[in-house]
Order: sequence, then structure tokens, then C-alpha cells
Amino acid sequence: MNVGFIGTGAMGSLLIEAFVASGALDPCQIVISNRTYAKAQALAERYPGMRAERSNASTASVSDILFLCVKPLEYKKVIDDLLPVLRPEQLLISITSPVLIGHLEELLPCKIAKVIPSVTNLVWSGATLCIYGSRITEEDQTLIEDMLAFISEPLPIEEPYTRIVSDLSSCGPAFFAYLVEQFVDAAVCETGISREDAVSVASNMLLGTGLLLTEGGLSPEDIQKRVAVPGGITAQALQLLNRELDGTFNRLIRTTHKKFDEDVAKINTAFYGEEVNGQ
Repeated sequence: MNVGFIGTGAMGSLLIEAFVASGALDPCQIVISNRTYAKAQALAERYPGMRAERSNASTASVSDILFLCVKPLEYKKVIDDLLPVLRPEQLLISITSPVLIGHLEELLPCKIAKVIPSVTNLVWSGATLCIYGSRITEEDQTLIEDMLAFISEPLPIEEPYTRIVSDLSSCGPAFFAYLVEQFVDAAVCETGISREDAVSVASNMLLGTGLLLTEGGLSPEDIQKRVAVPGGITAQALQLLNRELDGTFNRLIRTTHKKFDEDVAKINTAFYGEEVNGQ
């Protein structure tokens, strides 16, 4: 089985590295291409047996499974390049959330799925969202999820929930890393603790909290109740957070959804020359 990757930017290279490191794929199974050939070639040279092709069509023509890891507004051009070589039995997996299954099934003859990875997949953790097109069989789903299980927990979802689940699984690491950064910066500023020590303590705290929420079976509310003694220090600090952050995450979700809708509208224009269904 040959697995192709078109696009070796941040997420494309992350998936390739995670699949190889976890044992999901052998480098000799992987064929890659990128808008800048030198970048694909440099990545392939790190993994003996991996092949870098000069054209996306060459990558697609030799792939049984093809990951499309390009930016939303680059999709139409890439699709046009691939049309002459794609075959009905191939699996094409898009990793770009605003590009809808309908966009791809309307134009391409192959089987279509969408997968939304997370930076946490690099350490074989977190969820990978799976959305399946109408031509995908149960056997195809099993093949995709068995491969993704090496680096994540595959989570099948319905396409209308792509944005909100992506906020939680894929954008979430950046959001919570930002909160940790702010917590650390405040600790250093207010107390003089070294940044290195503060980052170490906060990072291990976040890891332990994640384990409590997963393997430990506790809910977010359970953890707060166990830590915050009524009238104590943590309880008073939680009251402050409740006041200061009131509505912040609602606004955050509205922001990501607004940008998603804008991107879908731009893609509709790129694919069809006009906005579709009011999007």
C-alpha cells in the first residue's frame, strides 16, 4: 500500500513524522510532493526509502491513499492538477476543514474522507476527527481508523460539527498553551520564580490534569471540587476567573466559526465562481 502526501507544511509533515515514528507506515510506503520541491526532497532525505515527486499528479498516480494537506485557497488548483490521474478505487483524505466533502465528491471520481489532525498526534495522543463521504465503505473506514489509531484516538463525527469539534481538539492545544504561557508569565513577574521552573511545573500540572480527565475518570467540575476548599485560596481565585472570563470562550467560539464561514464562502467562490447556499 502506497500512501501519498500532497503538501509537506506544518500539518502534512507532522502526520508523516507521526506515522513513521509510531510504526503506522514504513518510509518506503510514503510518496510526497510539495509546491516547493526542495522542501519535499529535504523531508524525504530524512527517511530512507521515502520518495519525493516533482509533481502532485505523480504523487497521486502511485498512491492508494492520498492525503491532501494544502491550504484552503490552494485546493482548486491542486484538484485541477489531480483530476486526470485520480481513480475511483483511490482514497483521498483531505485535512482542511473548510473544504467540504460535497466540494470534493462533486468534482472527483475517487472515495473521499476528511480527517482533522491535532498537534498532539505528534506524541501519539489526542483525537483525530474523521468525516466520511458517501462512497466510503466500512472497509475503508476500518483502514483509515486503524492507521490513525497509531497516533491518536480516531473520532468519527458528522460534518456539521467539524468546526466546534476542531476548536476543542485541534485549536484547543494552542488555546490552552496560551493560557499556560500567561499563567507562567504572571508567576515570573509577581514572584521572581525562574521561567524554566514555572514552565516545568505548569506543564506537568497540565499533563496530570489531562490524565485525571481521561484515565482518572474525573469531570472538570470534579477536579475543581477536589482542589477548591470552600473559603480557601483556590476557591477565591476561581471566583476571580469566573468574573474575568465570563463569556470569553463563547466569543472565542463565535470568532472561529465566523472565520470558518468566511473560508467556506471563499472556497465556494473558488470552486463554483459564486457563493453557494448563502455561505
